[in-house]
Amino acid sequence: MTHPLIPQLIDLATPLAQDLGLEIVEALFQTNRRPPVLRVYIRNPIRDTSLDDCERMSRALEAQLDAKDIILDTYVLEISSPGITQDLSTDREFISFKGFGVIVQTSEP
Repeated sequence: MTHPLIPQLIDLATPLAQDLGLEIVEALFQTNRRPPVLRVYIRNPIRDTSLDDCERMSRALEAQLDAKDIILDTYVLEISSPGITQDLSTDREFISFKGFGVIVQTSEP
């Protein structure tokens, strides 16, 4: 189940990512961990997503999260790329990875 803050966090992160030439692929807020982990997956649509892309996004998002006080308690912010093995499951992911090669596996019941 998606955490109720995720839509607000994506709304905050999306324009920041766009200003940096990046796209938000997915965001997860794992409150079952101590401290909770806000994990944001980004993609650079022009080239491979780099560590520099992740660092720039982390700094920009951290500043906005601190300014807006959306998450009141201590948390860990993680910014990363989704990686090549992640399964596509949402419309947003299919749009983000349009044009990339895929492997389709089917099975008969």
